[in-house]
Amino acid sequence: MPCEAIKDNPNDISSFIHQAALEPHLKLDSLNQICDACNHFNFAGLCTNLIRIPAAKERLGKNKITKLIAVIDFPFGNNPGSIKKSEAEWAAENGADELDLVPNFLKLHEGAIEDFAEELSTINSVGLPFRVILDTMKLPQEKLQIAIDACIDSGARGIQTGNGFGPAITHNHIKQIMTLTRNRCSIKAVGGIKEIDQVLALIEAGVSSIGTSLGTTLMKEFRLSSNQQ
Repeated sequence: MPCEAIKDNPNDISSFIHQAALEPHLKLDSLNQICDACNHFNFAGLCTNLIRIPAAKERLGKNKITKLIAVIDFPFGNNPGSIKKSEAEWAAENGADELDLVPNFLKLHEGAIEDFAEELSTINSVGLPFRVILDTMKLPQEKLQIAIDACIDSGARGIQTGNGFGPAITHNHIKQIMTLTRNRCSIKAVGGIKEIDQVLALIEAGVSSIGTSLGTTLMKEFRLSSNQQ
């Protein structure tokens, strides 16, 4: 969607925002405030960890716009595949709509691509749409291409650029990923997204979702800037 069209409709940017609620010390009151903001702005997603899924589901209520997204084996993906599948099943049973999964990077770097992909296929069997968190800025391009192809072949709806640790995601990096995905899956941009100009540049580059802990701040900044046009 062109950025000019987004500027003409404040609701359009909200359809890209996946509000993160991943702070380990996040209290219930704060989670409720985040859920209320998701309801108010109609964010596309609320991404949180397993222990907060039931409470977030209840607080979101009848909101059909904001998808409840559970992170699986976040942030490093070091657990065996059977544990990841159990996490995914638990998320599904407790109200999650989608999953953001950290894969087995060890298998990827060892060249055991069949094992890497098999784990993802197992998650796909749970039945929820899922994205794979690939830490794309840390992978050499040849490994990144292999990983993206395996994700798509295993049924992943999309890829996520990172876990939020590390450098900020850039417009140019998204353009690089676009050449590797060839429009075969969605791209969720995550990492250091703190200003509305970053959001607009990433959307212009081709992302489908923006993962951020600053959804409310970004929406207020966007609406302010739109009113000043």
